[in-house]
Amino acid sequence: MAALVGSAGSGMTTLVEAVLHRAGVIPRAGTIAAGTTVGDYQPEEIARSTTLTTGLTFLEWDDDDSGEHYAMTLADTPGHPDFVGGVDSALSAADIAVVVVSAVSGVTAGTRAAWAAADAAGVPRIVMVTCADRPQASFHRVLAELREAFGPHLWPIELPIGTEEDFRAVADVLGRRALVPGPGGQVVEPLPPDVVAESQTMHDDVTEEIVSHYDALLEAYLDGNEPSFDELEQKLAEQVSESEAVPVIVASGVTETGVDRFIDVLCRLVPALTARDATIHAADGTEIRVARDPSGEPLAHAFDVVADPFLGQISMLKVLSGTIHVGDRLHNATTGAEERMSGLFRLRGAQRLPVDSLRAGDVGGVAKLVGTPAGSLLWTRATGHASPRPLPLRPTVYAVALEPVSQSDTEKLGPALARAAAEDHTLSVELVGGHTIVRGLGDTHVAVLVDRLKRLFGVNVTTSPAPVAYRETVAGHAQAEGRLKKQSGGHGQFAVVQVVVSPLAPGGGFEFVDSVVGGAVPRQYIPAVEKGVRDALERGGPNGHPVVDVRVELVDGKSHSVDSSDMAFRTAGSMGIHEALVKTGTVVLEPVSTVTVTAPMAYQGAIMTDLAGRRGRVHDTQMTDAGDAVVIAGVPDAELQRYVLDLRSLTQGYGQLTIEPDHYEPAPRT
Repeated sequence: MAALVGSAGSGMTTLVEAVLHRAGVIPRAGTIAAGTTVGDYQPEEIARSTTLTTGLTFLEWDDDDSGEHYAMTLADTPGHPDFVGGVDSALSAADIAVVVVSAVSGVTAGTRAAWAAADAAGVPRIVMVTCADRPQASFHRVLAELREAFGPHLWPIELPIGTEEDFRAVADVLGRRALVPGPGGQVVEPLPPDVVAESQTMHDDVTEEIVSHYDALLEAYLDGNEPSFDELEQKLAEQVSESEAVPVIVASGVTETGVDRFIDVLCRLVPALTARDATIHAADGTEIRVARDPSGEPLAHAFDVVADPFLGQISMLKVLSGTIHVGDRLHNATTGAEERMSGLFRLRGAQRLPVDSLRAGDVGGVAKLVGTPAGSLLWTRATGHASPRPLPLRPTVYAVALEPVSQSDTEKLGPALARAAAEDHTLSVELVGGHTIVRGLGDTHVAVLVDRLKRLFGVNVTTSPAPVAYRETVAGHAQAEGRLKKQSGGHGQFAVVQVVVSPLAPGGGFEFVDSVVGGAVPRQYIPAVEKGVRDALERGGPNGHPVVDVRVELVDGKSHSVDSSDMAFRTAGSMGIHEALVKTGTVVLEPVSTVTVTAPMAYQGAIMTDLAGRRGRVHDTQMTDAGDAVVIAGVPDAELQRYVLDLRSLTQGYGQLTIEPDHYEPAPRT
C-alpha cells in the first residue's frame, strides 16, 4: 500500500483520480469542486471540499517496461492538521509514503508534518511534486526547498519538460528518455534538446549516488561500465526500501502528465518493499519480525475503522502474513475477542469489491468485527498477546461541551461517542460536572464529529465552549454548626454537628478529622457526617465551584436516641459546611496548564508576546536538534480555549502544541 501524505491543497486527491483514470478504473477523473472524486465520497468531505478520512483505492496496472501485472492500493490521507490521526493510521500499514508537494506552494508546514509522520512510522518515502502545470509552478525551486528541509539524499529521477501551462511531458533521468501522455498510455520519445544537458547531469549524479552503495557496481562504474537502466532502478528501489534514498518525481493530476510514470515507479519499488519484514510487539514490548509469506501463519493488522451507514463498522486490514479466507475465525491478539471473517472485500472509495481471500501484503476490508478496534492484530492463535507498532501520541488541544437536543439524543449520545472514539484515537470523551466534554485537535475536527453524530447515529447535539474547571478554597478558619431538627409525626430527624474548617496547602485536597470526645456524636454516625461534608464541598462554595484544599474537623455534636440517623447526620454535616464557607469566605482558583509550543525560531518572539497577553508565564525556552524554538509556559486554562487555532494563524501552521494540566492558583478578582 502506498499512502499519499502532504498538506491540504497539495493535489493528493486529484492525483489519485488521475491514477484511476490512467489505469482504466474510471472513464473520467472526478473533481473536488463537483464532489465527484472516488476517495472523497463522504458528505462531510464533499461539503468542505477536502479529505477528512483515509480513502483506500484498489487498482491494477500493467507495467509496459517490465511486462509485469501489479495490484496495489493507494491511501489518500487528510492534509488538514485536525485529522493527522488518519495519516498515522494509514502510515502504520503503508509500504511506502508518497509525500505530495505542490510545485506552486512548495514545502509548507503540512509538508513537514507529513514527512515527520512518515519518519515516526519508519516508512520509506518518495516525493511527488504535483501541480506542475499551474502558473508560478517551479520544480527546481521546490527541489531546493526539499533538500534544504530534508537533506541531500533526495534525488530527482525526473525533470519536467515545459514549465507552468506548457508542462507537457517528463524526462526520465535514469532512462534518458521523454515520456509523453497519450490516450492509450505514455509514449516514449527522445529528450528535447533543451533538457538533454540537465538530464544527463542529473543522470550522472544519481547513478554515482546509487553505485556508491555497492562495491562491485562502483568498481565497474569507475572502469567505465555503467549499470543498465533496469539495474539502476532495481538498486534504487533497494535503497528506497532502506530509507537511504528518496526519489523525487513530477506530475500533474489535472493534465495527467507524468502519472503513468508515477505508477510505474511505484511498481518498480514493489519487489524491494515487499521483501521488508513487518514488525509487531509482544506482550512484554519485545519486537517480533514477521516475514511476508502467503503460506505462513495468518496475521492481519486492523489499522483503521470507519462507520458505514449500511454495513456498520468496517475494519481496514493489512495482511502481514499468511492468507485469510472468508469464513475464517481469528482471535484478536490485542483484545482477546474472537472474530469471524464474514465477508472480505477490496476498497475503492465507497465501492466494496468482494474477494474470497486476502494474501500477505494485501489490503482490504471486513465488516462487523465487534471486538476489534483500530490498532489491533488478528491471528489464528487461541492464546497470547501482540500488538502493532504504537501510533504517535497526538495530544488533544481543543475542547467543547456537547448538549443533546432531546431525551432520545441523550440516550444515544454515549454509545455514539464510544463508537466515534474507537474509530479515531485522537478524540477523547469525558464527563465533567454533568457536561459531556469532547476533546480533539481543532475546531474542524469537532465540527465534523458533530455532523457525523447526526448522519451516522441520529444524534443531534449543540456545542459550547468547554467550561473551565474552576475550584474554590477557604480563605481562613471558621467554626460552624449544622443543626437538623424536624418532627412530623412518628420518628423525627435530629442531628447536630460542630465543624471547624481551615485551608490546606495548594494541592492538599481534602482532610477529614474526627475530634469528637465523650460520644457526643455516636461512632456509627461519623462516616455519615463525612459523607455530608463531601457532598457540600462537591456541590460548591459561595461562587458555585467545588471546594478543595480544605481540612474539616468534627469537634462536637448532639444526637437523639430515637430521631437520629445516618441521613440526619449526613444532612447536618452538609449544613455545617455550608455555614462555615459563608463565614470564612472562599478564594476562586483557576486551573493553569503547562503549554509547550514548538515552532521555527523566527516565530519565537511572536509566540512569547502572545502568551504574555494570555497571562502566561514563560518557564523555559529551548532549541531542538533541528533548530526549532521550544517555548514552555504556564497559562490559565481560561486563555487556552482557542489557542491552537490562534497559534496556527500566528505561525502559518508550523506551531506544534501540547497542553498538560499542572496546578491551580487564585484567579484574578473581577
